[in-house]
Amino acid sequence: MKPLAALPAAVAQDIRGVFCDIDDTLTSEGKLTARAYAALERLRSAGKLVIPITGRPAGWCDHIARMWPVDAVVGENGAFYFYYDTALKKLVQRFLFDAAARAANRERMIVVRDRILREVPGCALASDQLYREADLAIDFCEDVPRLADAEVDRIVALMRAAGMTAKISSIHVNGWFGDYDKLGMTCALMQERYGVDLAREQAEYLFVGDSPNDAPMFKFFSNSVGVANVTDFAARLADAPAYVTRGRSGEGFIEMTDCLLLGPRPASG
Repeated sequence: MKPLAALPAAVAQDIRGVFCDIDDTLTSEGKLTARAYAALERLRSAGKLVIPITGRPAGWCDHIARMWPVDAVVGENGAFYFYYDTALKKLVQRFLFDAAARAANRERMIVVRDRILREVPGCALASDQLYREADLAIDFCEDVPRLADAEVDRIVALMRAAGMTAKISSIHVNGWFGDYDKLGMTCALMQERYGVDLAREQAEYLFVGDSPNDAPMFKFFSNSVGVANVTDFAARLADAPAYVTRGRSGEGFIEMTDCLLLGPRPASG
């Protein structure tokens, strides 16, 4: 990973849009600071497309799409995208699976959930599970004392043994039935909403994230950025970002915003 200061100025200037993870990328210690939120608004005011790509639930994403200074949001690790149509004054929701399939999958998840909670002491159902449409989120450090890596791996193994896809974020292990991820739904959103073929135009966009479930995005985007805390997951990253910020979490996001809007700054000292 190169320092973000190594991003060529011409590349930074030509970035058309930013895709960003939320937890521990935009937020810091679980909080969305005023400065980080303002960075979203600065990007959008500068004409950049701004789209959070998150593992957070549909209930949160409804709020984000309606109220934040963003153009759309991809949620639950690629289960859907939402955007607010200002002309129609309506939230538009596009799910990968229909309501019946989502309901059936949630019933299947109950067995997996109960087994994990029984066999992995110290973990918990994520506090936002009630607002989820398509995945099972198991908390390993957000509202519980941090579990050892071996226990996190055990959660992943139990999900995969049940036929689920399982990914580790900075706070949860997320599992779902289906072969999809953040990248697939991001590409669908860009094609369907904006007529952009990301396979051809990915170099004009930037992704910023922090954890193993961001690996498909890190691999796909030549201009991928990890906030400094991405190095906490170095041993778990299937694919690393091209660049890394000096600042952690939201401060790293602000650093990335400054890089795009003001130009890359050489590292001090």
